[in-house]
Amino acid sequence: MPRRHRSPADAAVEPLPRPRIVARDARGPEHVALDDRGRILTGTADGAIWRLTLSDTTGLARAEVIAETGGRPLGLVPSPDGELLVCDARRGLLRVDPRGGTVRVLADEVAGAPLRFCSNVATSADGTLYFTVSSRRHPLEDWLSDILEDTATGQLLRLRPGGEPEVLRDGLRFANGVALAPDESYLAVAESGARRISRHWLTGPRQGGHDTLVRDLPGYPDNLSRGAGGVFWVALAGPREPAVDAAHRAPPAVRRAAAATAKRLRPRPRATLRVLAIRPDGSVARHLLRRWSPYRMATSVCEHGHRLVLGSLLERGIAVCALPAAQDPP
Repeated sequence: MPRRHRSPADAAVEPLPRPRIVARDARGPEHVALDDRGRILTGTADGAIWRLTLSDTTGLARAEVIAETGGRPLGLVPSPDGELLVCDARRGLLRVDPRGGTVRVLADEVAGAPLRFCSNVATSADGTLYFTVSSRRHPLEDWLSDILEDTATGQLLRLRPGGEPEVLRDGLRFANGVALAPDESYLAVAESGARRISRHWLTGPRQGGHDTLVRDLPGYPDNLSRGAGGVFWVALAGPREPAVDAAHRAPPAVRRAAAATAKRLRPRPRATLRVLAIRPDGSVARHLLRRWSPYRMATSVCEHGHRLVLGSLLERGIAVCALPAAQDPP
């Protein structure tokens, strides 16, 4: 039987091919997802929802704006009825009709508090929506301050059909990507500030409880997507930074000072691309890395046949690269 890697540090690092950047008019395509026809969906900094069709020869066959949210769309996922569920950092959880561009607010508050920095969403077979709030202290534009201060104000929320949003978990360390296990027994939740992917159990003897699916990631996990064989693909927005580790060990006043300094200096993201494929049991299937990349701070990745498609909070356009054939274990 193939060896199952239990930690990212145990998995062989494979080279990630140089990406091709397409749709450069799409600024800040933070999250990428596929519709049922294999077209790429993404939201951009100007509030637009884009639909992109890839070509095997030129890279991009068609790019079109199908809706405007009036806010800042982040995570999005197609719903079974053909509409889109969109987390908007300014407007909350939205439902978007790509056929006419209409936008409807599903939730803009929880427990009487405004829903801000809504980040990622997943939908279950029974229509229940699960979504994350990254921070209740800092807005999207000040995400780095939240990471450095380690506010642990992120949330995991649930919205049942016909119901009101409710908090399933609080105190998450910059909650980000969310995805359902193949059998919907648990939710995987990326905690960027903790460099881990948590697991919230939905069924079985551990229902309502939580534990860790994978810890000590070599960077800061952002969006999650499901790939072939039920793996979770996760983009690491940047490599582990010793300065962030030091800030997390420091008293709150020191963390706030570090955040203020970083906000003033605006450090440039590292020129690396790193994505992982995690099996449902938490073992690492793939660890792909490009150390010198023209495309930085990848915040999302999805599997598109024999390609990977990546999005970024900061870059213009999406990145497309070949998905290398899996290496046989030694």
